[in-house]
Amino acid sequence: MIRITLFAVLVLGPSSLSLARSTEHVVVSAHPLASEAGLDILDRGGNAVDAAVAVQAMLTFIEPQESGIGGGGFLFFRDGATGAMSFHDGRETAPAAATPERFLVANRWPLPFPLAVVSGRAVGVPGLVPMLYAAHEAHGRLPWQELFDAAIERAETGAPLPDRMRRQLRRDASLRLYAGTRPLSRAARQDDSQLRNPELAAVLRRIAAEGPQAMQTGALAENLVAAAGSGGWLPGDLTVEDLASYRPQLREPVCGRYRRWTLCSAPPPSSGGIALLQMLGVLEHFDLPAMAPDSAATVHLIAEASRLAFADRQRYLGDPDFVPVPTAGLIDRDYLAERAQLIDPERAMELPPPGVPGVTPVIEDPPPLEPDPEAGTTHFSIIDADDNAVALTSSIEAPFGSRRSVDGYLLNNQLTDFDFAPFRDGQAVANAVAPGKRPRSSMSPTFVFDEDDELVMVIGSRGGSRIIGYVLKTLIGVLDWDLPLAEAVALPNLLHRGQQLEIEAGTVLADRVRELQALGHRVDVRVLESGLHGIERVPGGWRGAADPRMEGRALP
Repeated sequence: MIRITLFAVLVLGPSSLSLARSTEHVVVSAHPLASEAGLDILDRGGNAVDAAVAVQAMLTFIEPQESGIGGGGFLFFRDGATGAMSFHDGRETAPAAATPERFLVANRWPLPFPLAVVSGRAVGVPGLVPMLYAAHEAHGRLPWQELFDAAIERAETGAPLPDRMRRQLRRDASLRLYAGTRPLSRAARQDDSQLRNPELAAVLRRIAAEGPQAMQTGALAENLVAAAGSGGWLPGDLTVEDLASYRPQLREPVCGRYRRWTLCSAPPPSSGGIALLQMLGVLEHFDLPAMAPDSAATVHLIAEASRLAFADRQRYLGDPDFVPVPTAGLIDRDYLAERAQLIDPERAMELPPPGVPGVTPVIEDPPPLEPDPEAGTTHFSIIDADDNAVALTSSIEAPFGSRRSVDGYLLNNQLTDFDFAPFRDGQAVANAVAPGKRPRSSMSPTFVFDEDDELVMVIGSRGGSRIIGYVLKTLIGVLDWDLPLAEAVALPNLLHRGQQLEIEAGTVLADRVRELQALGHRVDVRVLESGLHGIERVPGGWRGAADPRMEGRALP
């Protein structure tokens, strides 16, 4: 195994790495207040699911631009006593009135993405609270109503406006134009501003007392529907009936082998688990452990494996309740061995080829690169003293979602994750809009097991469709290069989603651009702000690692 440290510590320096000491339980999230809220629940005798509810409630207050009760997510739970895994799908759904032409102009031309984001049509039925409630009903230990106390108190008393949110607000002047984000934008221009949200505190108090029906029926539901339906052109068409009929789903995780490890991750409607297993299944045919992490040859192999997976993602991945997803075929080892043969170590493929499981792959024109601004998403990981584990990724889609707020929280724009055109080259698109359908996601909450089926890692990230690439490079860092998790998280981000190779600016990989271009890659050096938050097994217990690009914390 290659052992490196210089490459892993980025330009941020080793002091920027947030990692917990070896301990029996760990909480790692995107903000210290959220990690503290989860740790307090664990110290009071709660388990990982209890802590997850508390962490997410706090993030709704302190990181509202990324996730919250106006959005959705996926919660992956592993029972430490039995080893049983439960994957809870709280992805948003399209309203009953949705049609495949939802984001088309005159039923022909795709709506410009920036306009779709801020339209009411982008708002899906929120699924986060129903999902959390269902997971707690199945696995929780402490009473539901006790899990919101910390978030309610902070929302009432206030906390310093986070530096990262301040930067986001100052960078995007358009946020001043929308009533839902104007107060935050105003606060960001004051150096000593406090974030307070008594409206949210009142909503969280009702959710604590009544469960998800507090938002699915009555006044709060009517307020949500009105907010989604406001705004003149392209108003939303959510109804109270849509909210009341929402149900989270319990799904089977996608699992597969990589070298001596087993990985389990998100199933459809997320593309994360399948894409990760495809990429790793292709890379298994190359000797990555013997390759230098910062070499152009290594980056080239990872990029080509990613291109192959994203081609299949575009063709096949969607809501499995609406379209057949050939999961077993896409992660079949023989199929991936055949896909690996398409990679030339000396030259990039001219086109990203989608394959047909069980059939010789064919090459066709790549689809346009989907719009994907910096994503409004968060991930946190939790291990409790009984080795129960939670990996939870949640989102309101774009930063600040649809820019629409109601009762102190922001509404998602998650329906823009659907493909805008329902047909391509005369073929129905798997991720087309339909009533009640869940849009394709890239969230990748992931568990890693060793050859004895012992859980050794919990990982996930923020980042839109870039999540898959962020998690991939971290898995390679730990499993192939034998890095501690914190160093693998800090590795320079790189990914290829089908059209161009993206390299994290300010890192050693930016010096490899000419070599990569000589291999035939189009290269874009840019800020790639992941939010990787994970936990690894170490002698004596567990150790967490928070992404140094964010302001998160691993506790204790």
